[in-house]
Amino acid sequence: MSLQLHRPDERGVLKPEPGPAPDYRDQLRSPRWGLAHGGGRLPAIKNPEMRPTSRVVAVGMWVGLAFLTFVLLVLGYGVGFWQFPT
Repeated sequence: MSLQLHRPDERGVLKPEPGPAPDYRDQLRSPRWGLAHGGGRLPAIKNPEMRPTSRVVAVGMWVGLAFLTFVLLVLGYGVGFWQFPT
């Protein structure tokens, strides 16, 4: 006897469950879930707060950051702010 298959009744006596627990997924009927739509596919949910960055802008940012870092290093070593280890 296990507690998974037997539950106490109103008097505290353990008695067997009549059958398996119902599947909660059968109760999901919101229009957001795929079961409520034809074909079982999820609908496209738009996110108005998300504006993806274009690839050109993203690549330009990384190239600009690399160039700025290179210029900073060249100027730092050029004016003597940093020195090569001797």
